[in-house]
Amino acid sequence: MIVLAVLFAVLGAASNAVGTAFQRKAASTVSRGGGLRLLAALVRRPAWLIGIAGVAGAALFQAVALINGPMALVQPLFILELPFALLIAAPLMHRRLPGAGWHAVGAVVVGLALVLVAADPSGTRNQAAMARWVPVLALCLGAMGAAVALARPSRSALFRAAALASAAAIGNALTAALMKSATDRLADDGLPAFLTTWQTYGFALAGIGAVLLLENSLQAGPLVASQPALTIGDATVSLALGVALYGEEIRTGWWLLPELAGALLILWGVLRLTRVVPQLDLAR
Repeated sequence: MIVLAVLFAVLGAASNAVGTAFQRKAASTVSRGGGLRLLAALVRRPAWLIGIAGVAGAALFQAVALINGPMALVQPLFILELPFALLIAAPLMHRRLPGAGWHAVGAVVVGLALVLVAADPSGTRNQAAMARWVPVLALCLGAMGAAVALARPSRSALFRAAALASAAAIGNALTAALMKSATDRLADDGLPAFLTTWQTYGFALAGIGAVLLLENSLQAGPLVASQPALTIGDATVSLALGVALYGEEIRTGWWLLPELAGALLILWGVLRLTRVVPQLDLAR
């Protein structure tokens, strides 16, 4: 089961990266514009359709991964989306990944491996009682609202981008938690149960909210502010939700030292990658 969870989580990260890279490729071939005209232009681009298929595939892979393993294992693996996207987008956009980019990719991969091996997430349920859901929903939605309130126009671009990305990260983690419960209903009790459980509509709303927050974060400030908050925030909140909702366990004690070292490596790698993206003209 754990092997399947890891496999489908990595496939999900890669599929999402394909979606991001090909959508960026399609957008680069369309003249500036917005609204329905932009959408009409994009749907005629094969690259955009490949991108949409990649995003849809990522959601499916994520759902399967969450059914088979703990959130504290599955969600951090989606950190790999960032280096995957860069590795795919660079040749797709006829760019070359510099040495600093390769070092950053290596740091993210090694750091992630160190965190997961040290933490050794285990012990998961696929459902949680409402007594657990109520405080989790209150805390997550409250934190998202507070982050949005703090990101007022008078703040600096860096602060606003980081605050909105943090809200998006919480939204992504909450979406995964709700998806885990909803897809378990689908697997065990079929489509009618999936369509009548509140978590199904909860993860749809949370997912849409997270996407909108991310888009606003990218518009508010540079990638160097938003991406670290999104990447590290999603993994951290997902780990906390896995423990709080589904009874997942991670190793503590002296194991916290290699976990911290791995997290710092990931943070360093993500920061480096966010500097490589503008150099390659791959940023939005």
